[in-house]
Amino acid sequence: MIKFGYVAIAAALCNTLCCFGAENEKQDVKPIIPMTYEYKDYSGLLGKLPGLSDDLLKQHFKLYRGYVENSNLLLQKIAALDAKKENRGPEFAGLKHMLGWEFDGMLLHEYYFDALGKGAPLDPNGPVMAKIKKDYGSFENWKSDFVATGLMRGIGWAVAYIEPKEGKLVNVWINEHDLGHLAGGTPIIVMDVFEHAYITQFGLERAKYVDVYFDNLNWDVVAKRLASDSRAAPAK
Repeated sequence: MIKFGYVAIAAALCNTLCCFGAENEKQDVKPIIPMTYEYKDYSGLLGKLPGLSDDLLKQHFKLYRGYVENSNLLLQKIAALDAKKENRGPEFAGLKHMLGWEFDGMLLHEYYFDALGKGAPLDPNGPVMAKIKKDYGSFENWKSDFVATGLMRGIGWAVAYIEPKEGKLVNVWINEHDLGHLAGGTPIIVMDVFEHAYITQFGLERAKYVDVYFDNLNWDVVAKRLASDSRAAPAK
């Protein structure tokens, strides 16, 4: 029944997005919220991520762009229903349900791509290593847990969060973009383990992809994300 519900919602979204332009023209209702979210150009990563083919990356960029465009379309459609006071029915509810999927798909891909590319290696005496050792005992303990999270059966994301209650580092599995997030947490490392991120190049050997991901992780970006969260308790 759960699968049927998602299929019904997806079908409703398809119908409403396809009809969006026609409905606006017919009723002359202008969206309240403009298309403000812009696609980030990651083409600069091409040829600079050893182990990840440019063809794989180009397809991944295209997929990410779809999340940006659909987020904007959904927000426009929701705003139009709000403006017409038609926000108490199943169409509105279906669009709201889909917004989390598309919007989180946009954000998670940006976290992922933003932290790819060569930077300085992980500083053994820096704040990221200190945080990892404080909360996991050693880098090996933390990485073993993170990799195991990323190798779980299913599609989703492995995310290292600074959780909001005590500022500790926690590795979390995010399923379907919008399920499993720590509310109020700060993602500092985000690894895409949907099949589109690796299968055309690595087949079913996800572990090889995970190794390549770590080889291309920009620890400078991770350090900046950690520093941005004042709740992360300083290592002692």
